[in-house]
Amino acid sequence: MAALRRVTTCFRLLRSSAPVLFGSRKPAVRKAVKWTNVLYTGIASLTVGGGLCAIPFKQVEDLSHDSLIRRAASLATDSSSTFLSQTTFAFIDAITEYSKAVHTLIALQKRYLESLEKLTSAEEDKIWQVIIAQRSQISDRQDECKRFELTWVSAIRLCETASEAAYTSGAEHASITLRTNIQVAESHVEEARKLSLDTDKKLAETKVMEVERVTQYVSSLQNNSDEEEVPEAYLRED
Repeated sequence: MAALRRVTTCFRLLRSSAPVLFGSRKPAVRKAVKWTNVLYTGIASLTVGGGLCAIPFKQVEDLSHDSLIRRAASLATDSSSTFLSQTTFAFIDAITEYSKAVHTLIALQKRYLESLEKLTSAEEDKIWQVIIAQRSQISDRQDECKRFELTWVSAIRLCETASEAAYTSGAEHASITLRTNIQVAESHVEEARKLSLDTDKKLAETKVMEVERVTQYVSSLQNNSDEEEVPEAYLRED
């Protein structure tokens, strides 16, 4: 009986101390997990923010000469494309403003021709001052178009060179993209140039009309003047 009691007592002691023994292991496990998380967090932070220092912790990136040249070629195509888009926009905008100025001049000239016989000398002088100012503006717009056109042509050449360099360096995608941008820019400029040519044609037609109308007006004035002078001469002869 005594032996049975000792066994029972030992069993109770083990049973009562088991939660303490097993529970004492949890902090150690938690500490291990905590340090593992800290270690992984440190590696991740170093990988994200450390740049080249992160190389030992991940796959080494290709930094060969060919790779670096391809990257540089891609950057060159990007900057060239930006330069092209800006110059294209400026050139097209200059052509548009030139066309607007020409249409304004055409409207002024038509209005002048329609009212030619009804205008006084003072009114005619004012209209001509406006027409001369508009012609001066057209000249300025033409100079602006020529200046932006030269810049745009330089941008086209730069893009062609950058596209060729990207292709030879292995950056085929960048080269193809830039070639596409060149074609789009040329297409838009071609449309703007057609608009400009059509505007110039209308201006030339208006100038011809102006010359004919003014010639007729001057001839009519001369005829009226001759008709008024004939009776006076006839009376003087009497």
